[in-house]
Amino acid sequence: MSNEDWEFPAELQPKPESLHYDLDRALSAVVAVRAEVPDDAFTASILGTERDGNGVIIREDGLILTIGYLVTEAETIWMTTVKGTVAKGHVLAYDQTTGLGLIQALGRLGSPHLEIGNSASAKVGDQAVFAGAGGRRRALRCKIMSKREFAGYWEYVLDEAIFTAPAHPHWGGAGVIGDDGRLLGIGSLLIQEVASEGSSPVQGNMVVPIDLLPPILDDLLRLGRPNRPPRPWLGMYTADTNEGPVVAGLTRNGPAHRARVQVGDRVVRVAGESVGGLADMLRKVWALGPAGTDVPLTLARSDAIVPVRVRSANRDDFLKKPMLQ
Repeated sequence: MSNEDWEFPAELQPKPESLHYDLDRALSAVVAVRAEVPDDAFTASILGTERDGNGVIIREDGLILTIGYLVTEAETIWMTTVKGTVAKGHVLAYDQTTGLGLIQALGRLGSPHLEIGNSASAKVGDQAVFAGAGGRRRALRCKIMSKREFAGYWEYVLDEAIFTAPAHPHWGGAGVIGDDGRLLGIGSLLIQEVASEGSSPVQGNMVVPIDLLPPILDDLLRLGRPNRPPRPWLGMYTADTNEGPVVAGLTRNGPAHRARVQVGDRVVRVAGESVGGLADMLRKVWALGPAGTDVPLTLARSDAIVPVRVRSANRDDFLKKPMLQ
């Protein structure tokens, strides 16, 4: 969807008179983000070379929080404010564990910043505003439908993600604003089944909770990454099924590909321990040690049980690094 050709109907937009904060000021902290990635980047074939999304200004100096997949391996970043001000940016950090990314604006944006809130205090059933760049016409009144674990096939787990509905169509890097006018989280995904207990499934969004940022923010600003050993990465896209985790794809020349894991293999055990779902499998892999650790997998392949040993890697080593400005 183009960032120029749509807006929410008035009945779906938040109403300033029903809120306890300055809505327009809060929404002006959300900027449009455009990232350009080289053709030979590791993620170019998956995420594309031109990526459009959003970001939220979180400090007066123009520090912008976004979702990391927008800016991974980006060579060029541009931000546009609701008033039309355009500024170049520099990617400071992308944390694989949380999925959050940071951009530093290299020019004056002339927009206020949004205070960081407390996502732990947000409750299921609370109302919020899902804010894309563009002011009220790109902002959506939403409800927190659930807070629960999320596991992604790209080797990603959140202990407690936030799920909102209805769905925002331009979710990537958008800000979710709580009833106190502060930032609750950053939009990450469109989810087909978001539901509170006992209700029918609806379409909505998965949101990365803002509480994941403060513990790592200083490290991200100083080092470009959290100051902890990188997790072991397998390069294995794994789907959760009723029979257990099943390999749905492999990174070419990645660790699992080199170990001759095959698409369709079902992961039965990690280091001799039975696995439940995808999240359980990934946590067992990560518990073995840092990147570079050997990961013994027991796979069910057709009618055979196949043991393999995967020499894990650091995913960041496969990515192009931000260019110095």
